[in-house]
Amino acid sequence: MVNAMRHEPTYVTGTLSEPSLGIHVGWAAHAGSFSDCMPAWNETRDVCLVFAGEDFTDRDDIARLQARGHDCEAGSAHYLVHLYEESGLRFLRALNGWFSGVLIDLRERRAVLFNDRFGLHRLHYHERPDGLYFASEAKSLLRVLPELRGIDHAALAELFRCGCVLQGKTLFPGIEQVPGGAMWAVTPQGGVAKGQYFESQEWERQPPMSAAEFRESLGATFARVLPRYLRGTGDVAMSLTGGLDGRMIMAWARPTPGALPCYTFAGEYRDCADVTIARIVAAMCGQPHQTLSVGRAFCDEFGTLAEKSVYISDGAMDVTGSVELYANKLARRIAPIRLTGNYGSEIVRGNIAFGPGYVAKGFLSEEFLPHFRAAGHAFDSVRDCTDLSFVAFRQVPWYHYARFSVEQSQLTPRSPYLDNDLVALMYRAPPGSLHSRKPSLVVIAQGDGRLARLPTDRGRVIESSRMAGALRDAIQELTVKAEYAYDYGMPQWLSAVDHVLSPLRLERFFLGRHKFYHFRVWNRDRLAGYVKEVLLDHRSLMRPYLERGFVERMVKHHVKGTRNYTTEIHLALTAELAHRTLVEQG
Repeated sequence: MVNAMRHEPTYVTGTLSEPSLGIHVGWAAHAGSFSDCMPAWNETRDVCLVFAGEDFTDRDDIARLQARGHDCEAGSAHYLVHLYEESGLRFLRALNGWFSGVLIDLRERRAVLFNDRFGLHRLHYHERPDGLYFASEAKSLLRVLPELRGIDHAALAELFRCGCVLQGKTLFPGIEQVPGGAMWAVTPQGGVAKGQYFESQEWERQPPMSAAEFRESLGATFARVLPRYLRGTGDVAMSLTGGLDGRMIMAWARPTPGALPCYTFAGEYRDCADVTIARIVAAMCGQPHQTLSVGRAFCDEFGTLAEKSVYISDGAMDVTGSVELYANKLARRIAPIRLTGNYGSEIVRGNIAFGPGYVAKGFLSEEFLPHFRAAGHAFDSVRDCTDLSFVAFRQVPWYHYARFSVEQSQLTPRSPYLDNDLVALMYRAPPGSLHSRKPSLVVIAQGDGRLARLPTDRGRVIESSRMAGALRDAIQELTVKAEYAYDYGMPQWLSAVDHVLSPLRLERFFLGRHKFYHFRVWNRDRLAGYVKEVLLDHRSLMRPYLERGFVERMVKHHVKGTRNYTTEIHLALTAELAHRTLVEQG
């Protein structure tokens, strides 16, 4: 089980068994990371903690533990076992971060399985008469429970339709996710007491603030929580883009010159807007900046990277996760901790990032279509909550986990936007504030007025005239839509025209202004051999959820350049690689 999660040779791993309680636990972690101190025992060696992920408890709380005689340091997870000694299971409510863990109390003769409030650091489980099997990654369960090796077609339909499996399920029948904020107690007598130490209703019941009070509180809260994400035993670097969320961090981090190196992912056609703007922001803040390029070298490794990203994510991430794997491997060379603005637009501005989509007619088999239609209804059933609750407790653990899982396989990703205090505050935002850019711009201006006056990659800026701002927004939106139309979203009629004009290499004019990877063109050209090798293989063509004749025509026309089937190619590739790396190879 442990070897299944050892994705790089630099990982540290270990196991622990307490036969008297029937508990057997293993772990894998980045060397030198927060959780590279397992197992964490108390001084009397009768309480043990195995922990994965990070916690951002305030240093004052750790100092109080030290003052009470506990032997602990702030740079590793070891202090958490002492929090439990002082507070019992109430210590779970003090944890702040993305994590999962097992607490073993030999005095109480029990073990407690827990995870973070959002469930972003996943725990998978399978119950059977001989015990509870659990793992951070589903593939570990598949290694020891071969009867679970299969693909649930209803779950696969949700992945195809919505971009993720819904309602805490996985692609594998019999393997489910532990809900966020869980506190599951197991004793030698058998059975699992499935409790919660936190539920979203606690934040939802808070009274709203006035607009003025919220603006003041947002800036103060962000300034207070951000330092938690800049500390640690490893070096921290900033993954900087041209958007608002990374700029909020830079406006309030205020590092000494050269203390927070920055980098931006880039493509091969030109410096995209992210690179151009991030370079300026870094210089204004006195920080070095590097451009990490994704291009021909990436395409040469695509097959291996695609297979590994699907495997790492348990099939949750499609083959575009290969880009994340490649880019984050480069980023680790700069620093083992990657600070990002991820989840900012979702938490602060209520961005809904996924929903039911469609595929080309004829792509799916007739017997699979009812599952695909049902997936749309399943999505409708989980939208029965506020936008913020949907984002924090459904979108983050179901949809965003896919990319997060690939990122964390290479380094330690951090973001202040899922901090408990900040998310709790956003539940008190007055009506209209959640879907507005203004609060973010105000916070940037409060931290560094210069950064608020620099347009973002989408043209956003504070204190701009209405006419100038509207013109800037319109120009940026036009370039965004033009690039999408030439890449993923190219309509079929335009693909035929583009094929005729292919000697002109029009992609040089449209691509690379906002995105740094371009799979429609890559699948047509550099990756065509791999696409044909996998999708035209007899194993792929025999999958019961695909229409064989359509797949053969799809590959032929896309590689020729007369049609655009980027979405369908990625779905078919992802499902096939999940079969091969997770089910058939086990």
